[in-house]
Amino acid sequence: MFRGYLILAVVSAAAGIQVSIPKQEYEVARGDNVTLPCNFVPAEPDVQVMTVAWSVLSDDPGEKSKSVATFFHPPGAVDITAAFEKKASFKPDLVKKSADLVLSDVTLAENKVFECDVKILGDDSGVMTAVTRLVVLVAPSKPICKTHGATEYGRNINLTCMSEEGSPDPTYTWKRYDVQNRPASLPPRTTEKQGQLSLFNISIDTSGYYICTSENKIRSASCNMTLTVLPPSMNIGSTAGIIGGCIAALLVLGIVVYCCCCKKKKKEKEPVEYAMGTAEEGAYSDKDPRENESDYHDDRRENPSSSMGDRSPRGRISPEERHEERSDRNYDRRDDPERRERYDDRASDYDDDRRDKYKDRARDYDDDRRDKYADRARDYDDDRRDKYDDQGDRYSDRRDRHDDRRDHDDDRYDRRDRESDRETDRRSDY
Repeated sequence: MFRGYLILAVVSAAAGIQVSIPKQEYEVARGDNVTLPCNFVPAEPDVQVMTVAWSVLSDDPGEKSKSVATFFHPPGAVDITAAFEKKASFKPDLVKKSADLVLSDVTLAENKVFECDVKILGDDSGVMTAVTRLVVLVAPSKPICKTHGATEYGRNINLTCMSEEGSPDPTYTWKRYDVQNRPASLPPRTTEKQGQLSLFNISIDTSGYYICTSENKIRSASCNMTLTVLPPSMNIGSTAGIIGGCIAALLVLGIVVYCCCCKKKKKEKEPVEYAMGTAEEGAYSDKDPRENESDYHDDRRENPSSSMGDRSPRGRISPEERHEERSDRNYDRRDDPERRERYDDRASDYDDDRRDKYKDRARDYDDDRRDKYADRARDYDDDRRDKYDDQGDRYSDRRDRHDDRRDHDDDRYDRRDRESDRETDRRSDY
C-alpha cells in the first residue's frame, strides 16, 4: 500500500496540478441554493502560496469572463465581487483540497458556465482550470397563441405559440380538434417548427380548434384558439362594410319618414282662413244665449226685409246672404250703448272683487308670518336661556369641586405640619 501511494505521489508530481469538477452540469430550480464543487490535487502536498478564482464565462466568445470570488493563501482571505456579494459565498478547505462556490436564491441570470481556476506558486504544469454549466430550471409561462395572415380560402397563414420564459427552453406541440370537438389530424402540407405552425392553401376543412402545449422537464402550459376560414367575399372587413352601409341607409330612411310626418302634422295644425273672416271677439260668448235669441227675434220683427231678403227661386236664403245678415247684426250689437255699459259694470265689479280678495290674502299672510316669527323668537330665547342656565350650573359645580380640592389640600398640609412638629419634638427630646 505504501508503495502504491508512493507511485501515485511520483505520478502527480510529474503530471503537475490537477483541477476537476465532478459533474459537467448542475441543475437547480429557480429560487433554490446550489453548491458548485471544485477539487484540486497539487504536485507537492505542502502548498505554500496559492489562489483559487471562480468566474462566469460569457456565451459570446468575444466577451471576457466575469469574476465571482477569489481565495488568497496566505492570508486565507476571500474577495467576492459586488455583483455577487449577497448571492455567493466561498468555502475553501486546504486539507481536503477543495474550494466550493455556494450560490443562494438562484435566478435565470446565473444560467451560465462557471470556471474554477487554481494557481499554486511553483506548480505551473498540469490542469489548472475546470468548467461546469449551471442550469436553472424554470417552468414555462403560459404561451401566447396568435394568427398571422388572412383566414380566407386559398391563403397561407401561420399560427404562433411562444412562452415568455422557461428553462430549459420549452418544446412546442400542436394538436387540432374539428368543429365537432373531435380529435383530428393536422391539415396536409403543414409544417411545425419552434412553436410556429404553417398552414398552406387553407379551406373550410382547415377550420377547427387548435391547442398549443409548451413543455420542459418541470411542467407544461397550453393555449388554444379557434380558426374559422371564410370565403374571400365573406371576410370580416367586407361584412362589416355591408352591415355599416345597411345601418346608414336605414337611418337616412328613418330621418326622411320622420320629417315627412312632422311636415304633415304641421299642415294639419295650421288654422284655415275662410273668406268670411273671423268673428269679432265677444259678439256672443259673453252674453246669455237667451238674450242673443231675443235680440235676434227683435231684429227680425223690426227689420223683416233684412231677415227674409231676396230668396232663391225655391224660397231659401243662400249662404252669402246669411253671412251678410249675421255681419250686419254683429255690427249693430257692437254699437249698442247698453251692452257697453253692462260690460263696463262687469269689469269694474271684477276688478273690485280681485282687489279685495288680494288684500285679504296679503293681510292674512302678514299676520301668519308675524305669528310664526314671534313663536320662533320666543322658542329661540327660551332655548338660549336654558342653555346658559345649564352652563352656569356646570360652572358652579366645577367651582364647588375646586373648592373641595383646595380644602383637601389644606388638610393634607395641616397633617404634614403636625407630623413635622412631632418629629421636631422627638428630636429635641432625644
